Amino acid sequence: MNGKGFSRIAIIGAGSWGTALGNLLAENGKEVDLWVREEEVFQQIREQGVNRVFLPDVKLSPFLKPVSSFEEALFKKELVVLAIPSHVFREVITGIRPYLPPDISLMAATKGIENESLMLMSQVTEDVLDTKCIPEFGCLAGPSFASEVSRKLPAAITIAGRDMAYAEKLQKVFNRDFFRVYVSDDLLGVQLGGAMKNVIAIAAGVCDGLGFGHNARAALITRGLAEITRLGVSIGCNAHTFAGLAGLGDLVLTCTSDLSRNRTVGYRIGKGESLEEITAGMKMVAEGVKTTKSAYQLGRRKEVVMPITNEMYRILYEEKKPKEAVRDLMMRDLKVELEN
Repeated sequence: MNGKGFSRIAIIGAGSWGTALGNLLAENGKEVDLWVREEEVFQQIREQGVNRVFLPDVKLSPFLKPVSSFEEALFKKELVVLAIPSHVFREVITGIRPYLPPDISLMAATKGIENESLMLMSQVTEDVLDTKCIPEFGCLAGPSFASEVSRKLPAAITIAGRDMAYAEKLQKVFNRDFFRVYVSDDLLGVQLGGAMKNVIAIAAGVCDGLGFGHNARAALITRGLAEITRLGVSIGCNAHTFAGLAGLGDLVLTCTSDLSRNRTVGYRIGKGESLEEITAGMKMVAEGVKTTKSAYQLGRRKEVVMPITNEMYRILYEEKKPKEAVRDLMMRDLKVELEN
């Protein structure tokens, strides 16, 4: 099947990103079913053509059809796009398994590392599905806020597959004149970059909340990229991936924009709010909170030096004061900047 053959597509997850991707594909002439968990959202999309909870003020394509069951969403589909939080990814993959058509292709638009297993989403998929029948699998990452994509503002992202041929199939499906798609065969690296940038974004928000200025934020982004790269290389990723859209591109966006949920969490922590107070009032998930725990544990398992991630773990899960964490980062032993 060539890329243009993906004409019947299911989007699993009607949050802001799932809705934006579904709308992009529907406007691109695809037959798209959007699986919606929340009854309120289902009714809004069906009756008003708007997802007021997660993507307000965006009129959705009439060819984007909301559905409420996995069976209906997956019936006769060729491609399934998973746009769900990482902490429910395993549950959802398990739930859709009985309804997956033969030779189905999968793609994840999820950014995270599973807490219990420390697996990326492709690895969770392999763990749940029969390894002899694992479908083609790809992932999408890069600097792309859903609200801007839905308004057709220019963006560029990366889609990775186990091989370049499959990534190129997906590239043809998603590329638009305002949504430029690059491809990669570094499936783990693109996923890791998309997950880890959320951890560093929380740290950047803490810096901003403490009023530490532009110098501190620039240093944090740069050194954050260094530890993301170290972790990636330790699990077999291509180091060059982290200089691209799924690494540096997504990292800069998420660390600097007020639209970033993860940066916002960090900013409020820097201003003195507790994590419990912040998350209690959030409708949408800040993936970096859970990913920080996974990244901390994965770094320890792989014996990777990750000082920023370690301090963020202590702030989020051990109630360390942000100013103490910054002091400890600044007072570490002196280092050479560029490592072999």
